[in-house]
Amino acid sequence: MPDITPSEAASSGKNSQRVKIISALNVKAPERVSTGISELDRVLGGGLVPGGVVLIGGQPGIGKSTLLLQAAGSVAKNYNSPVLYISGEESDAQVALRASRINTTSENLYLYSGSELDDALRNLDENNFVFFVLDSVQAMSVDNSSGWPGTVTQVREVAQRVIDKAREKNIPAVLIGHITKDGKIAGPMMLEHMVDTVLNFSGEGYSSYRMLRAVKNRYGSTDELGIFEMNEDGLIPVIDKSGLYWNRDDVSVAGVAMTIALEGNTPLAAEIQTLAAKTIFPYPRRTSRGIELNRFQLLTAVIDRRCNISTNNHDLYINVAGGLSLQDPSADLPSCAAIASALKNKPLQSGTCWLGEVGLAGEIRPVTRIDLRLKEAARLGFHTAIVSSRENVKFSGIRIVQVSHIDEALAGLLSG
Repeated sequence: MPDITPSEAASSGKNSQRVKIISALNVKAPERVSTGISELDRVLGGGLVPGGVVLIGGQPGIGKSTLLLQAAGSVAKNYNSPVLYISGEESDAQVALRASRINTTSENLYLYSGSELDDALRNLDENNFVFFVLDSVQAMSVDNSSGWPGTVTQVREVAQRVIDKAREKNIPAVLIGHITKDGKIAGPMMLEHMVDTVLNFSGEGYSSYRMLRAVKNRYGSTDELGIFEMNEDGLIPVIDKSGLYWNRDDVSVAGVAMTIALEGNTPLAAEIQTLAAKTIFPYPRRTSRGIELNRFQLLTAVIDRRCNISTNNHDLYINVAGGLSLQDPSADLPSCAAIASALKNKPLQSGTCWLGEVGLAGEIRPVTRIDLRLKEAARLGFHTAIVSSRENVKFSGIRIVQVSHIDEALAGLLSG
């Protein structure tokens, strides 16, 4: 068998390329395209990236098409350039009626209705479009691929052709995707790997509020949270998010504690409520909503052991008001304060927020971005913050009480 040198092997490969030194590459950050919707831009990392492809999924009727139609109309108006909206599920009249209702019509906003992808993408060669939307990836089909629209083969081929066209034209594209009963985007998992950004648009049926999160983002963070309110004029970005989860009542009630949680870089006021009810059964009940049940049980054990407050003869229920779900460790200290307050039936001091992670030894640990949390607390009218003694606090707009242990933080309750 003849010897083959590396250079010969490389030259024999199809479309072979030489390796490059990364530090020698001349690259610069892409100039993003703003959608004109502040919450959407922030979740994307600052806007749409030319040549990048975004996949947005959500349950039927949540507002995906409305959000993207608003974005398409805004780009067309603000950049005074043509934008293409491809609808594979709705007729011209249906899309036009929605655009008129949410006041997003523009002379530069073009519509293609049909399920033939190649025919739709051909329009991008005939006009100088700066952005296009495909609604939806499961509704489109390509001629030389087997299967019905929505099958694995068709979805993969549709996505690949959209990606290739976006990169060829160096313009951003957004794909709308259906989701399964499990809340995952329908189609092959490969679909999420193929695109640059994956967004999840969600909301409760009883609420007019919608939440937008990035599951994957090659051009930004996946920690940001965007909140919208659905009304007759479409989806409106919510600026003061803390008002969604706090009723701002200045009534002190036993078992209620306030904290400032972070969703990405967004501070949110969260109201943690606990109810203690005496029980005659040997195994008291623990029910949690908005805080992980195992975490709630752990904090209950810390209160029992480190603060000498018996929890064995009480059923305990904990809830984060407004349906907010907290993963932030800063919820530990307010949860402990709410539990102790409910068990002692003594309200906590009004106007106080609690910020700290609690360890099994009862120690109070620092939390991330404490100054940002304190700034939001001061803006909302809190006058006191209970934080870890290990915090390096630079913000001076609020009274700071630093504690090292849970029994020190709850000294007022324990004295009664």
